[in-house]
Amino acid sequence: MKVIISQEALLESLKIVSRAVSGQNTLPVLGNILIRSEGKKVYFAATNLEISISTSCEATVKNEGAITVPSKILTSYASLLDKNEDIELAVSAGTTLEIKSKTSKTKIKGIAADEFPAITRVEGGVKLELDGKHFRESVHQVAFAAQENSSRPILSGVYFHALQKELRMAATDSYRLSEKILHLEKEVVDTSCVIPVRAVFEADRLAAGAEKIVITIVENQVMFSVNGTELTSRLIEGQFPDYQQIIPKKSVTTAEIEKEAFELAVRRVSIFAKENNQHMKLEFLNDGTLTVSTDATEIGEEKTTIAVKLDGGTNIIALNSDYVLDVLGALQGEDKIRMKLEGKMNPAVIGPTKGKDFIHLIMPLKM
Repeated sequence: MKVIISQEALLESLKIVSRAVSGQNTLPVLGNILIRSEGKKVYFAATNLEISISTSCEATVKNEGAITVPSKILTSYASLLDKNEDIELAVSAGTTLEIKSKTSKTKIKGIAADEFPAITRVEGGVKLELDGKHFRESVHQVAFAAQENSSRPILSGVYFHALQKELRMAATDSYRLSEKILHLEKEVVDTSCVIPVRAVFEADRLAAGAEKIVITIVENQVMFSVNGTELTSRLIEGQFPDYQQIIPKKSVTTAEIEKEAFELAVRRVSIFAKENNQHMKLEFLNDGTLTVSTDATEIGEEKTTIAVKLDGGTNIIALNSDYVLDVLGALQGEDKIRMKLEGKMNPAVIGPTKGKDFIHLIMPLKM
């Protein structure tokens, strides 16, 4: 292999695929990036056997070939080369990568490309075409509710259910639930799967600034395609919880709350709630006020009252303050939020005041 490539293209490609490299590998080759030259392009790939990321860029290919090189060493070295230089990459002695620029020359020991795990491209299946910005917004509103290291693997993923031109994304850790409804650019048949939350977060990073993202789903794999870069992941086996049955169908109290004032009140209360497992009480009163408080703890207590627009009767509920802050953070760009309550033993339903494409449930705590 012998190629000429710009420093910027090399470094950008390395940064993209290195996200799939795990720091804890039983196989040394999994700490490496596969570099392959073919035609007029250089292809880069990395995998941790759970997810794989591959990308390519234009280059002057003098000799085709392939090698794997340690991700951290190569990426660190490439970042220290002159941005305006062209870099020559060449394989010597079978498993050594020689890197030449106008002012430097180095050699990095690698591993033969045939020892790198095969990365199978996802073909066929169901393709979901989404607006890149809307996809990223949905990930931020849903994925945080998953439990990445759950003892129940199905809860460490994000549920995707597509039908016709609608996609529902949902995640839950059994204490809270987020659901977002998105519009698909093209109609699809009824399809559902559970994608590991880490793969969803990596797809979110890849989609930064992209106009469109294409998600291809087959029997046991999913592939996210963004601007020539592909992220492939296994799917999580099992049945996602039938969450629709726990979404309250009615409410006794509906409140419109200024998001900023509410968030500040919860943050103040959470300072003291940390001593009480984040236990926070919300009391909605007929005089149009919401009292946010925590019981007295060893370090103190807090009670804040803010004005709200109330529809329905008075109500009281105890919630985890961290969970409330998480959903408020997910509702970026919203000035007001809506909270619906049925009773102190039923989930609180939180969402924006406009639109019905997002809901978040938080299970109540004992009073």
